[in-house]
Amino acid sequence: MNCYDCALKDTTAPAVAVCDRCGCGVCLRHAHVVGRLTERAPGSGPGAGRRLARRVTCPSCYEAEEFDHVRCAG
Repeated sequence: MNCYDCALKDTTAPAVAVCDRCGCGVCLRHAHVVGRLTERAPGSGPGAGRRLARRVTCPSCYEAEEFDHVRCAG
């Protein structure tokens, strides 16, 4: 799979991830990676407690989410 945003610019780059929101392939240059803490149930093994989970979005979805946060905060 290739990066969708690169294809729009008539270039080719392999996708290293898939956007969590829209499903488009994204390369390292176009991937927006954020971490968020998640909770695991107590007693569910050695990884119980808080963990940092990665979430990858494409540029379009990243901008849309940023716009939503700004609009809701105002």
